[in-house]
Amino acid sequence: MRLDTCASAAIASMPARAYPSRTKTPRAARTIAARLSGEPWRRPGRRGAEGGMGAPSGASRVHRTGTAPCSVQSYTAQCSFLAMTDEPSATGTAPASAPRSDRLDPALLTLAATVVVGALTAMLDMTMVTVALAGLARDFDASVALIQWVSTAYLLAIAVTVPLTGWAVERFGAKTMWLFALTVFGAGSALCGTAWSAGSLIAFRVLQGLGGGMIVPLSMTILAQAAGDERRGRVMSIAAVPAQLAPIAGPPLGGILVEGPGWRWIFYVNVPVCAIALLLTRRGIPRTARPAAARPLDVTGVALLSPALAVLTYGLYRTSGWFLGAGVVLLAAFTVHALRTRVTPLLDPRLFTGRPFAAAAALGFLSRMSVFGAMLLMPLYYQQVRGYGALAAGLLLVPQSLGTLLALPLVGKVTDRAGARPVVLAGVAVTVPAAVLCAQVGPDTSELLLSAALLLWGAGMAAASVPVMAAAYHGMEPAAIPRATSALTAVQTVGASVGAAVLAVILQHRLDSRPTAPAAAFGDTFWWVAAFAALALLPALLLPGLPRPSCGDGSVR
Repeated sequence: MRLDTCASAAIASMPARAYPSRTKTPRAARTIAARLSGEPWRRPGRRGAEGGMGAPSGASRVHRTGTAPCSVQSYTAQCSFLAMTDEPSATGTAPASAPRSDRLDPALLTLAATVVVGALTAMLDMTMVTVALAGLARDFDASVALIQWVSTAYLLAIAVTVPLTGWAVERFGAKTMWLFALTVFGAGSALCGTAWSAGSLIAFRVLQGLGGGMIVPLSMTILAQAAGDERRGRVMSIAAVPAQLAPIAGPPLGGILVEGPGWRWIFYVNVPVCAIALLLTRRGIPRTARPAAARPLDVTGVALLSPALAVLTYGLYRTSGWFLGAGVVLLAAFTVHALRTRVTPLLDPRLFTGRPFAAAAALGFLSRMSVFGAMLLMPLYYQQVRGYGALAAGLLLVPQSLGTLLALPLVGKVTDRAGARPVVLAGVAVTVPAAVLCAQVGPDTSELLLSAALLLWGAGMAAASVPVMAAAYHGMEPAAIPRATSALTAVQTVGASVGAAVLAVILQHRLDSRPTAPAAAFGDTFWWVAAFAALALLPALLLPGLPRPSCGDGSVR
């Protein structure tokens, strides 16, 4: 799970009314009032000529976003801020509250350490499994197309769970749901370690995914609520540690466990860590007040969407028209229900009528298909074709994560200056050649060449995915942002699961048709990955460009 996915999951899980203290500071009230009134936004805390509030510097140009102008540099932060704040009160004023220190006190640091431990466990498990698939296929005498469901089932469970997390926090409270998520994830991990067949492991991975899908958004939610406006930026940087560390440390750590005590310890190792996180939670995370009445759960939507995603993905795996047709029918039924229901739908189809959001969703779907294709294919290639062990295969995957880490700071700066569209187009243009390089794999292809391709791939994916979150909210009403974030996260996760299923079927077909040339089979499959990456150019062209500058009176220059 990548950084942008973690951030979007956190925004999606923030309840709209459960924690009124989030916007109580006068500075937050002034900021919101300025943005909603159409007045030019001035960065709080900067002294200037007018009323002690300085206008943005020349480097921080004012642009039009939706109905209120804001600096492009703060575009992503504004979207996240609006998604995590309360709905405006009837009077439009924020209630007063006691002043909060902006110092990171020991209690807050203890809370941050508690949730980071849980989030890191869930993210490491997702990346560690990638280097164990070859061993799992061998031990269970399963095909690649079947064993990839160990990853696909987990991702599908996450896709269904993330939209439910916000409702669950409103209904039961963040601490209660955190304890529940850790317990479910730990129990699922223990059961995965006892699996006796591929089918049992896949079933237990679904249970594990139901817990893991809640852990990451809950961790971001708990920290955002506890930090307040003054400390949220610093605390969120701590919360981002698991998303940055897991892709780098996960594959090598998984390789050590697979080659040491065995693949079962990839799952067993989560049990004591979850137990430690549960003990830390008792004192580290305070209980928070819940609203008197939580919004109703879209039970019908859950009953329709969950099987629709599972049946569609299974139909792709079996290449069965019957299952694909049934999945389409269930998905259509969910769409009709979501458009007619009086309760808040699990996913709102109306969001996809806006061009920026629809383009961002399509781009996220295709990007996840290609990036998870690399995560599935490269470890299998190194182990099945080159004969490397799990540890060596895990280490050879590190360049992709390094490419992402190195590109992230530059991507943010360029996006602020040029807008999302050119950055995403450049990212896709870099990703396609990287996939083409991987398609040239043979039985003795240079590891240096493949590492360079993965480094390029990681950098391209950072540019192709990070600006999408800000672009998706272009012109969107603040009240719709939490629902949009939830939908975008679900679409991206489904794209990852569909990509893994489709590419595994293609690879298995090529291996069966060319049993004496496994390297060529992997090369043929990587051409499909390149095609998915190239298709992302189409929705990228529809993304909004740089917002036009606005004058102080709200008119566009």
